[in-house]
Amino acid sequence: MVNTTYQVQGMTCGHCVSAVSAEVGALDGVRDVQVDLASGQVTVSSDQPLDVATVRAAVDEAGYDLVDGSSAGPA
Repeated sequence: MVNTTYQVQGMTCGHCVSAVSAEVGALDGVRDVQVDLASGQVTVSSDQPLDVATVRAAVDEAGYDLVDGSSAGPA
């Protein structure tokens, strides 16, 4: 299991959190998505490291922007 934290811009409310969680959570291999609205951090637990372009596309589909840079580590 791999935990990766992404920075997302533009989230301002609970609906934002739900939208990002749903889109990212639908990606293959994703087991859990935790969104911290205050910091804009989205922590994703997945079976294997995710392609950043795929995560960026999911965040974009939700209507927000993925900031460059992320940190990954074992769960």
